[in-house]
Amino acid sequence: MTSHRQPAVFVGHGSPMYALQPNRYTAAWTELGKSLKRPDAVLVISAHWVTRGVWVTAMAKPKTIHDFGGFPPALFEIQYPAPGSPALADRITELLNVPVVLEENEWGIDHGAWSVLKYFYPKADIPIVQLSLDGSKSAQEHYELAKQLRPLRDENILILSTGNVVHNLRMIDWHTDSEPAHWAQDFNAFFSSEMLANHHESLIHWEAYGDAAHLSIPTPEHYWPALYTLALQEADEQAKIYIDGIEMSSIGMLGFSIQ
Repeated sequence: MTSHRQPAVFVGHGSPMYALQPNRYTAAWTELGKSLKRPDAVLVISAHWVTRGVWVTAMAKPKTIHDFGGFPPALFEIQYPAPGSPALADRITELLNVPVVLEENEWGIDHGAWSVLKYFYPKADIPIVQLSLDGSKSAQEHYELAKQLRPLRDENILILSTGNVVHNLRMIDWHTDSEPAHWAQDFNAFFSSEMLANHHESLIHWEAYGDAAHLSIPTPEHYWPALYTLALQEADEQAKIYIDGIEMSSIGMLGFSIQ
């Protein structure tokens, strides 16, 4: 593989409908994709693949997974026919100090990945591998696991994590003119401030922030991917916010990169 350090990127992916309805967030993803040196492959950590143990896709031709319901037929028709990379999957097993299941049949590229990748790389011509989130691990354990992936960045692998720092589906306001919930604004601002100050410990132990944190993170799977990106930060690097916002009152669209 090529020797080049890729940034680590976190995307607040929001609604799968963004795959059909471009907006200011998808425009930011497109511009960021254009600004990056072409990677040899992309490793995606998506909020939508939670497993028992650590799994990685290892098939040569991953399928496009439509892991949602109740959306228009046009969304189910979207395909993202990028190749996989069994070689990258093997490399990940070398780096991680935990057993890794090489998944070759059941998974593929889920909507937390392809709804973003279609804007980063619309030609679907870069190999994609997904790493699952072990649902039994703590935030600290996810952060420590992610550190082990750092060498990939210097092998021209883009590590792209997708989720949402604020993600409360029960508190969504479907009105187009909905205002951000005060607790969502509060926690989003706290996360951004601590991230920019390189205070990772307070973000790993987010529960200590109180009610705003618990309302923003009722379940942790959408938050964990952000910790993967933070964990990939080297001593000479800084986090940079490339897009921000809160949609439907309770969905945070913060996006940041480490470089």
